[in-house]
Amino acid sequence: MDLLELADRIWSGEQTTVEHHPFSDPTGELAELLDGVAFVSSFANVSAFDTTDGLVLVDTGSFMFCGAVHERIREWTDAPLHTAIYSHGHVDHVFGVSLYEQESTERAPRVVAHELVPQRFDRYQRTAGYNAHINLRQFQVDVEWPTDYRYPDLVYHDELVLEVGEDRFELHHARGETDDHTWTWVPTRGVLCCGDLFTWTLPNAGNPQKAQRYPEEWAQALREMAKLDAEIMLPGHGLPVVGARRVRETLSDTAELLESLVEQTLELMNEGASLEQIVETVRAPAELTRKPYLRPVYDEPEFIVRNIWRFYGGWWDLDPAHLKPAPAAQLAGEIAQICGGAQPLAKHASGLADAGELRLATDLIELAADAAPDDSSVQKARAKILELRAERESSTMAKGVYATAARDSRERAEALEPAGRLP
Repeated sequence: MDLLELADRIWSGEQTTVEHHPFSDPTGELAELLDGVAFVSSFANVSAFDTTDGLVLVDTGSFMFCGAVHERIREWTDAPLHTAIYSHGHVDHVFGVSLYEQESTERAPRVVAHELVPQRFDRYQRTAGYNAHINLRQFQVDVEWPTDYRYPDLVYHDELVLEVGEDRFELHHARGETDDHTWTWVPTRGVLCCGDLFTWTLPNAGNPQKAQRYPEEWAQALREMAKLDAEIMLPGHGLPVVGARRVRETLSDTAELLESLVEQTLELMNEGASLEQIVETVRAPAELTRKPYLRPVYDEPEFIVRNIWRFYGGWWDLDPAHLKPAPAAQLAGEIAQICGGAQPLAKHASGLADAGELRLATDLIELAADAAPDDSSVQKARAKILELRAERESSTMAKGVYATAARDSRERAEALEPAGRLP
């Protein structure tokens, strides 16, 4: 099945983004969508334009798969790389330029990005260890976080037009998943490269482990792109969207979903509601999350709401106990003492999990584990509850956090001697 046929089957509901996850199921294939326009499905995708002056790439591949992307491109064209445009500075989008530079015999390729991309690279160098831990939790992949980046040669602030050969590339800055995002409109081809502003999922606007997202400005960018009547949209993850009607619909629906979450959250914040009350109240429009391209398979509406709160309201959730809380182990010890010990608390948590009360079970088993971190029976109970939690969740974000914590408890329980036992 080729990329466009698969995209059509997902759009029509014959297959789903659960079966073909846009962040974990790239095909590795290259599809030529127009004469001189190709799309490589990877983690992340790469869009290629073969102009009369050389090759223009929008994104260049991840540090793990850029070599395979380069091979696909070179099977398609031997044109020298003229310009590489980074849609943003995430490490799955900005590697592989050196592979083309090594081929260059005349002029060196030019790299273009928003002016905040270099700052992102600087930050990644300072937080390499932290980001490696995030990557392990989020994707269950243990890799060394890169610290060597190909910085851009040309940066811009708001908009930039590039003329390469007979083609025109219009770059526009937007704050969305990142503060350094670029979407590129190629009017000479009718092609829109939207980066990660659309990725065949609920927008990654709430990632609990990452820096601030900008859902309101994200929606504004989507509205601007929808006005273009692009015939083809090439996203940073997922599959091409072909046809002006489909492109408008995906962009407009995604904008509407983000706008709804922002408006609901701000309305409750203005009424003085706490973060807990808002999370329990705000809901994404069901008719939108049922769309085949907006299912919460990567991020979740609840996480987006928390990010909106963080942007407008800071980190405190209005619970007085959370302003300057007692150490978690101290609080857990007191509660475990009231319950007769950590093991009875763990047993009760296990019962709640069996009854389907997984949120409450998670809270209680964390208390038990904090109260008795060296009790293997408690660790086993924690692992079982968190494994069940990971199994029941729909988003990559939640699955990764719970699965990693469960694995940690399994390993800790195995290391502890003598093995404990739940009463």
